[in-house]
Amino acid sequence: MQPKKNIVHLPVYQPGKPIDEVKRELGLTEVIKLASNENPFGCSPKAKEAIIAAVEQTSIYPDGGAVELTQAVADELGVQTNQIIFGAGSDEVILMIARAFLTPEDETITAFPTFPQYKHNAEVEGAKVIEVPVDANGKHDLQAMLAKVTDKTKIIWICNPNNPTGTVLDEHEITGFLDAVPDSVMVVLDEAYVEYNVTGQFPDSIKLLDKYKNIVVLRTFSKIFGLASLRIGYGVGSAELIRSVNQVREPFNTTTYAQKAALASVRDTGFIEFCREANAKGIQQLTAAFEELGLSYFEAHGNFVMVDVQRPGGAVFQSLLRQGIIIRHDPSWGYPTKIRVTVGSEEQNNKFLAALRHTLGEVTAS
Repeated sequence: MQPKKNIVHLPVYQPGKPIDEVKRELGLTEVIKLASNENPFGCSPKAKEAIIAAVEQTSIYPDGGAVELTQAVADELGVQTNQIIFGAGSDEVILMIARAFLTPEDETITAFPTFPQYKHNAEVEGAKVIEVPVDANGKHDLQAMLAKVTDKTKIIWICNPNNPTGTVLDEHEITGFLDAVPDSVMVVLDEAYVEYNVTGQFPDSIKLLDKYKNIVVLRTFSKIFGLASLRIGYGVGSAELIRSVNQVREPFNTTTYAQKAALASVRDTGFIEFCREANAKGIQQLTAAFEELGLSYFEAHGNFVMVDVQRPGGAVFQSLLRQGIIIRHDPSWGYPTKIRVTVGSEEQNNKFLAALRHTLGEVTAS
């Protein structure tokens, strides 16, 4: 049997190496994973309690509309419930948007490098993907992206902060861009790391929904909320736009465990504040060490830092792996000497930095 012609060339997503696999392969007893931008502090204790309580409902289908959670998030954001759609991570919301709106006659624009699922899902639908390189500072080149808009453009994807570079676009940059984009073009603002923002410069994208009816804002419970394994995220947009996305949503696409844990997490603001502050300190800890080592890095606004180790990234990855530290290096980023490291706890960061110092002495500079 033959699959669709437009998917045969697509790469399969490669997640970060799992801890247990590394332990088995290298005979290690301790491994620190700083590859997938997970929360080193886990999830809220209230979320754990909610998960345990939900065990009694395991045999019952989940709430297909995530009604209680939708209401809580709507109240938190100040929007209507019909403006929100939940998915198995924001990844699934990206998939649903592509399925609902893109056809082989359409074009879609993304940055490069950025989160690969925008391109992947667009290509599954047969749409033409236009990739615009980020600028020298690792930021979206918004003017260059605008220059690529044609009458065939259907969706523009903006990852803010951008993954993997970690850079951010402020409100002035975003609103200037939205003012220039035709109303007929959807702009997806993927804000998976928004809760880590401490600069005060980040755009209030939810308020922008009142003026710009062509935008969709994506959020997730996988990052600061620490619910990555439960797979739950959401999109916010106009009621009309969200209705179209809902028409392609699979029934019962988020689990009871995910919904209950997310609901408890939304209400535990203290945990989020703790994680935000610890992450900011972690970024300072890492970047201060990078500066001491003479390594340049992109300004970080998520829970990870992209740093230029001035050596082949693949060799650095392998050296760190042998020391029990899993980081991320992807040749497809187009940055052969850069790695991305998740901000861990203070102890984890110290162990990574000690391993990195060893690696810098072990691996020859490019």
